[in-house]
Amino acid sequence: MSDRYELFLTCPKGLEGLLIEEAVGLGLEQAREHTSAVRGMADMETAYRLCLWSRLANRVLLVLKRFPMKDAEDLYHGVLDVDWQDHMLADGTLAVEFSGHGSGIDNTHFGALKVKDAIVDKLRTPTGERPSVDKLNPDLRIHLRLDRGEAILSLDLSGHSLHQRGYRLQQGAAPLKENLAAAILIRAGWPRIAAQGGALADPMCGVGTFLVEAAMIAADIAPNLKREQWGFTAWLGHVPALWRKLHDEALARAQAGLARPPLWIRGYEADPRLIQPGRNNVERAGLSDWIKIYQGEVGTFEPRPDQNQKGLVICNPPYGERLGDEASLLYLYQNLGERLRQACLNWEAAVFTGAPDLGKRMGIRSHKQYSFWNGALPCKLLLIKVLPDQFVTGERRTAEQRQVEREQAQAAADEAPVRQFNKNGNPIKPAPAPAPVVEQARLSEGGQMFANRLQKNLKLLGKWAKREGVECYRVYDADMPEYSLAIDLYQDWVHVQEYAAPKSVDPEKAQARLFDALAAIPQALNVDKSRVVIKRRERQSGTKQYERQSAQGQFTEVREGGVKLLVNLTDYLDTGLFLDHRPMRMRIQQEAAGKRFLNLFCYTATASVHAAKGGARSTTSVDLSKTYLDWARRNFSLNGFSDKNRLEQGDVMAWLDSCRDEFDLIFIDPPTFSNSKRMEGVFDVQRDQVQLLDLAMARLAPGGVLYFSNNFRKFQLDENLATHYQVEEITAKTIDPDFARNSKIHRAWKITAR
Repeated sequence: MSDRYELFLTCPKGLEGLLIEEAVGLGLEQAREHTSAVRGMADMETAYRLCLWSRLANRVLLVLKRFPMKDAEDLYHGVLDVDWQDHMLADGTLAVEFSGHGSGIDNTHFGALKVKDAIVDKLRTPTGERPSVDKLNPDLRIHLRLDRGEAILSLDLSGHSLHQRGYRLQQGAAPLKENLAAAILIRAGWPRIAAQGGALADPMCGVGTFLVEAAMIAADIAPNLKREQWGFTAWLGHVPALWRKLHDEALARAQAGLARPPLWIRGYEADPRLIQPGRNNVERAGLSDWIKIYQGEVGTFEPRPDQNQKGLVICNPPYGERLGDEASLLYLYQNLGERLRQACLNWEAAVFTGAPDLGKRMGIRSHKQYSFWNGALPCKLLLIKVLPDQFVTGERRTAEQRQVEREQAQAAADEAPVRQFNKNGNPIKPAPAPAPVVEQARLSEGGQMFANRLQKNLKLLGKWAKREGVECYRVYDADMPEYSLAIDLYQDWVHVQEYAAPKSVDPEKAQARLFDALAAIPQALNVDKSRVVIKRRERQSGTKQYERQSAQGQFTEVREGGVKLLVNLTDYLDTGLFLDHRPMRMRIQQEAAGKRFLNLFCYTATASVHAAKGGARSTTSVDLSKTYLDWARRNFSLNGFSDKNRLEQGDVMAWLDSCRDEFDLIFIDPPTFSNSKRMEGVFDVQRDQVQLLDLAMARLAPGGVLYFSNNFRKFQLDENLATHYQVEEITAKTIDPDFARNSKIHRAWKITAR
């Protein structure tokens, strides 16, 4: 066999430039870049060294043969001509991976089968002994790559992919592959920082991949030192003595590296479920003396290494799979930016993200950006020097102004404090220094316009709300068409619903405007970012608007018209309180005294609670959902109401058909459409309105009133109803100033017997 071999090193897309630098440093010659690969020449010692020391490669492939091929027969004979007895035993196991297409082979499974057949036929003995296939742990793993009519046949020296170091048996929901993590650390300058004795902190460390890879780089540990099974272990061309020599050298380097004083490497993770898996990974890597992982939120992140040491903050924040998810992450990125500005001055930072638009919202500039791929997702690595000049603030200051400010601050710090005494001669304790002011990130021009509109609305509606005692109201409802949001205040919480943009709108522009608006909301409404909840509202069918969005189970108590109600701002698209029906609920409360009240499609029974507050003789609330009836029960209990308030689970139409009771006051606010599994058939408010109202009016006592409302924008009340009943549309009387801009939010009628 030759002393020199052609090698192919495969890697994730985007790492080719870094890999070629690493490979050349490890001894690869005549190196050239390819897509997701590096090619070059090397002896066996270098091939082993690349397997052991490459932090970036996926596989090290040793090329056995190149040959032209026009069809499947050429493929078979080209593989058959190799002296396979030099590579594996006749009773060994193999696995074949085939990539590429053309030359009559468009199915990779078929191509792999032809390669396997050729190897088996070559090694089959007269007694019938032959290799078998083992896809998990074969003696030999063979690659054949078809490239523009040429077959490249290779032996995989790696075995399992080199990114699988063996320490990460437990991982989080969105793990970063180890070789990609190493590439990010290298691009971020960690080898330089580590050589200078710098620290490293990850405020969103997950199960600790960045931490372990960073410690292995700093301690000079070969990334695959602990791997026991290699692709060359059972290869007949393997040179065990040469491998042992390289492995012993790497072991000695690791022992020397770990004997040095450990660097300060810390990880913080908000999810308590990931703390122990992360610590387990660190322990498996043998780095417990170097790495510590703690539970901690981004909002309180503050690295505190010894001796005022500086270093690198690195993290991979979540990206969000859908636009709505990304929107909810805006404040996470802003918090990260704030913590960098406040707690990491003069550090370097590296933020790896698949949502670079979110990265731009941190309020701090990156001085370099690199493109990467995380699987099929394009990503950016933002490199930041956390210096005052990098901050994006609300006012643009010149370099001279910044220098003057720094000099003034230093002069103030150098000045000795003057002691003061009270009239008894005792020293007065100096007032505590004011907390540092966190400068708000500068809003874009569009974001500032949006903030101005919000502040204007808040000023006008705030006066009305205070006068009327309204604590929960809509402050913005797509007033500016390009910012298509509904924003509701629930006391000191903000509930934001994004209306899905039409398909004609560029998704990137829509996303940018959404981020502008979300950045403006806390500033304009003077609320903490943690109290802003964001959802996306799209066209709903069936009961989709009632489906669970989350599972936090957090309820907030709010007040309206003298009653207390529970809202859930996170778990469902709707919160449990339809704000546009506030006037209707107040009307019911004012008219309910001494009456028997019926609430159909009652949802969380807020109208029934108002009726009870108004002195209703009894209330009956009907809904199909056990979840919402349990919620209704809590609303009643919260106000001390329970004895005379019935909660009935059932299909409203069927319940009405079987009911024989009479009611003096009825409220019906049905869904547009429902196809619940708990009911027979499908309910359609436009189609079924007459049947519904006829059944309900049959239960209305003489002199009673029925209020009917719905929010289907195309709804038309059946004209024949007016021939049987007294019908009066009262929509305008049931819309408060906070919904005045959206007169189609609902329609309402008062119906009585003729």
